[in-house]
Amino acid sequence: MSSAVDLKTYLERWAFNEPGRADVADVVLRMALAGGEIARVVGMGSLAGPLGEPTGKKNGVHVQKQIDLISNGLVLSALKDAPLAAIASEELETSVTVDRSASLILAVDPLDGSANIDTNAAVGTIFSVLPSAPERANGTDCPRFLQPGCNQLAAGMFIYGPQTLFALTLGNGTDIFTFDWEHKTFALSHPGITIPPRTREYAINASNHRHWDQPIRTYVDDCLTGLDGPRREDFNMRWIGSPVAEISRIFSRGGIYLYPGDKRPGFQNGRMRLLYEANPIAFLVEQAGGSASTGMERILNLIPESLHQRVPLVVGSRLEVDYVVRLHHAPHADGERSPLFSRRGLFRN
Repeated sequence: MSSAVDLKTYLERWAFNEPGRADVADVVLRMALAGGEIARVVGMGSLAGPLGEPTGKKNGVHVQKQIDLISNGLVLSALKDAPLAAIASEELETSVTVDRSASLILAVDPLDGSANIDTNAAVGTIFSVLPSAPERANGTDCPRFLQPGCNQLAAGMFIYGPQTLFALTLGNGTDIFTFDWEHKTFALSHPGITIPPRTREYAINASNHRHWDQPIRTYVDDCLTGLDGPRREDFNMRWIGSPVAEISRIFSRGGIYLYPGDKRPGFQNGRMRLLYEANPIAFLVEQAGGSASTGMERILNLIPESLHQRVPLVVGSRLEVDYVVRLHHAPHADGERSPLFSRRGLFRN
């Protein structure tokens, strides 16, 4: 084993003599235990059973899989005695009460990208730790979660791929840990990661081009024209269909991931869940020097209206996200594609 700091030691050092931090550290460590168990099940594939078999339930347009239920059970089991007032999960319609006197709440997507489980693509777990906001409770737990992502105390993302990785932010940068299978612990492997501000890679499901609003079409079309277009750069397109895999690549080498709203029924407001997907991803990415937006406004400024609210997501290298935001706010976005007449074209000052 390398001399890298293990997660438990890392959290103990962070929490030492700092009021309130011990509970956050406890929750993160319990999530790491759940992540290790989920990684083990995912790694067994069909030997662990029909992980990709549908349960018969849908989460919006997505079909719930057996691995979703298994992962949800492992998370809830790991957190049953955690210092949490409540837990909100993608797999549950309403929140689960743990200890209403506790100071924290947790929102989690137990297995993001489960539609790819049978293709051996990377999948993952995403979570967000927030103050419990008891003044919002009114006798129930769901309203505790309806607070902006800028209130997050911690956020994490497990990536179950060739390596099992854990990206974590406690509000002072983003660090990545790698799972040590021999010692069953996460060790700090990539401290203080920084996302390059500019990129030549973008990830989007191009099959939906005809359904996009004009600003997204313009951005992608500008990338596709490469050296001959207004960007004067050749771009590569990537699309895995697993958000955690896309964000992991951005952590490694920069890039931008776009999952916009579009004109299809049920997709007008995007498909990413604000509380347990977009918010923790945005927190992790911003703490690594990147940006996250709906295209119109910063993700972490949004105040959720419901547990399972969906939003468009544009996230990654800061200057690329800024570019997409400018297109959304520009009244003449249709002209962006013309290198002769656009603001970025041949006659630009």
